[in-house]
Amino acid sequence: MKDPIETERLILREFLLSDVEGMFELESNPNVHTYLGNKPITHIDESLAYIEFVQQQYKDFDTGRWAVILKETNEFLGWSGIKFITTEINNHKDFYEIGYRFIEKHWRKGYATEAGKAFIDYAFKVMKAESLYAYANAGNENSRRILEKLGLQYVNSFEYEGESDVWYELKNPNL
Repeated sequence: MKDPIETERLILREFLLSDVEGMFELESNPNVHTYLGNKPITHIDESLAYIEFVQQQYKDFDTGRWAVILKETNEFLGWSGIKFITTEINNHKDFYEIGYRFIEKHWRKGYATEAGKAFIDYAFKVMKAESLYAYANAGNENSRRILEKLGLQYVNSFEYEGESDVWYELKNPNL
């Protein structure tokens, strides 16, 4: 297991099976899935399966989404992190993507930006990634604003899984 990353307010760490209830709260909320194909989960077993899937990604790719924990209360807020994408999206394959998803009551508090900055730093300084990519639903203004705050640049719009999405990129300034 990798060492956690600490920011001013957050602890970023690999998922534990004990995160299952927080993950269910996050992934079962229809509002969280507004721009994600409107497919919220309906059973806690789906959260457990997701955590196990991500834990396998840690083994396979040495990276994956991490739990975001509020330092002050030890509360599960959601997830963020760097995922290695092996499928083709917007003519890219085998790339690092930064992402985030938070429980609704924790929206608009700057947690996605705070965690995102730490993960960009980690991706470029520790993982030595050449570039990070992200994509969001074209209509998801809040997610797009976060990506832009993190320094990612809009590249293009594209269709993915029947949705209109936007593609962002950030190159490693240290390479």
